[in-house]
Amino acid sequence: MRQRWSRLLFLHWPIPAEELRPLIPRGLALDTYAGQAWVGLVPFVVTGARPVFLPSMPGVSSFVEVNVRTYVHHGGRDPGVWFFSLDASSRVAVYVGRALYHLPYRFAEMASDVQGPRVRFRSRRIAPGARPGTCAVEYEPRGAAAPARPGTLEHFLLERYILYAARAGRLYQGRVHHAPYPMQEAAMDGLAEDLIAVAGLARPPRDPLVHYASGVDVEVFALTTLD
Repeated sequence: MRQRWSRLLFLHWPIPAEELRPLIPRGLALDTYAGQAWVGLVPFVVTGARPVFLPSMPGVSSFVEVNVRTYVHHGGRDPGVWFFSLDASSRVAVYVGRALYHLPYRFAEMASDVQGPRVRFRSRRIAPGARPGTCAVEYEPRGAAAPARPGTLEHFLLERYILYAARAGRLYQGRVHHAPYPMQEAAMDGLAEDLIAVAGLARPPRDPLVHYASGVDVEVFALTTLD
């Protein structure tokens, strides 16, 4: 699958590893930075989503998304992302994400609006049978854009090129390719969300680390089954 990810806001909080471990499937281990585990909330916009052999489809290929995540590895290698939830404003994207990538997508009413230098994001999960969840945030990107330096916390949190999924007791791995994120700082206000709590985690009361990326072109490869 090819697509473009734009207006990515990365919000991260440190969280005790013992709170995360029970929520991670067997076969994966938490990936930590200097011994610290993290939970992330990432809203963004997807455009041009399509299979490699097909053109983009109006009304289908563009949508808004937000995910709740942490970071894991498999067998001491292949650092990647574990998703607790993914909400999307496209029913097609939800179906494809669940059917082809075994990811916990849910349908939501969502919008991402640009007003001058500010971005306003909002989401309300309305999938039948799913626990309700909302997210609303306003922010303003600031400063120059540059890739995160290897070895830094920013690189650990942002530069992930593997996703993991599980279904029916089996573990899967998918690879993602894109250029390094053009990372910027961002000033955030008005965050109101309960997606992290719905995922079964207590969000720390402190302010999150905030990073922004204007966008990258992405290719998501098919899943492979892990032993």
